[in-house]
Amino acid sequence: MFESLSHLVLQQYWWIIISLLGAILVFLLFVQGGQTLIYTLGKTDMERRILVNSLGRKWEFTFTTFVTFGGAFFASFPLFYSTSFGGAYWVWMLILFAFIIQAISYEFRSKPNNFLGAKTYEVFLFINGALGTILLGIAVATFFTGSEFFVNEMNFSNWEGAAMGLELALNPHNLSLGLAIFFLARVLGILYFMNNVDESNIAVRTKKQLIYNAIPFVVFFLIFVVWLMFIEGFAYDPVTKNVSYESFKYLHNFLQMPIVLIIFLIGVLLVLFGIGKSILKNCSDGIWYSGIGTILTVLALFLIAGFNNTAFYPSTFDLQSSLTIENASSSKYTLKAMSYVSLMVPFVAAYIWFAWKSINNKKIDKSEMEEDIHIY
Repeated sequence: MFESLSHLVLQQYWWIIISLLGAILVFLLFVQGGQTLIYTLGKTDMERRILVNSLGRKWEFTFTTFVTFGGAFFASFPLFYSTSFGGAYWVWMLILFAFIIQAISYEFRSKPNNFLGAKTYEVFLFINGALGTILLGIAVATFFTGSEFFVNEMNFSNWEGAAMGLELALNPHNLSLGLAIFFLARVLGILYFMNNVDESNIAVRTKKQLIYNAIPFVVFFLIFVVWLMFIEGFAYDPVTKNVSYESFKYLHNFLQMPIVLIIFLIGVLLVLFGIGKSILKNCSDGIWYSGIGTILTVLALFLIAGFNNTAFYPSTFDLQSSLTIENASSSKYTLKAMSYVSLMVPFVAAYIWFAWKSINNKKIDKSEMEEDIHIY
């Protein structure tokens, strides 16, 4: 099936796979967003227990997707992995640390003889929700803003930023996407609680918090998108492979790839529709509209970052060190072998859907927390 495909087609195929995984990961960050709202929506120990256990049944989906996204990126575009992870060391280490303490928190929060106490692990969950989402947004924003690195002819990279990646958080454009992802995760977390939790006091608070978090999300997202449409982007010549600045590059990418533009617009409208419907009609299915919209929107952003002769990881220190899907990918043989493995993705997706449906067969409530079952 993949034998006749060229190296470039395989590279494009794997960029689509990576983009889809990244988009699904952003949707699943509703777990992280919900964790930052435990004390905002839960005012009693029982209410907080309900919220934590509602999220606890889904956190492994997010964690597994995060690991899969990272592994797939490493296997398909190893030069990006070595350049970014080896250079922006502290950003990625903080992200990994945030996800590690999340796993520990869910496993030990309600264990007998827990000497740290449940509140300590709830603080860890908040740190994971805030730090993880903001830093992931900042890291993805560098696909458009660039980073200071140099790659020599032997593919050895040097990071020029003295703060080893922490300087990326000082870029207001990076931070705008980081904060947009943070508030989007909180919005999705609230929509998830509306769909999954049966507790009247929590339900009253969710609608108010949805408004409070939707407004800053829209503001920061608009700031990022408007800025993105007017900046100079990083284009490369498909023949010479030379990288150069191009005015309005990402706007051109949307216009020259109308299908991607349509995907983006549909995604944005679905996100807003899910939020608006939940506020105006107090419905519980907003998570699905906004969730699908999130996946489509993020997918489109990834596609304009790597397609249409665009450097997906640009270097502001040395333009010709910028990474593209052509110069950063694995060999044709590796991509071809991996492509056969990727055929399992629909089966994995079907399993996730089945597991999700089985877990969500009824809303979580107080009575369930009093049963003799596994409690996070």
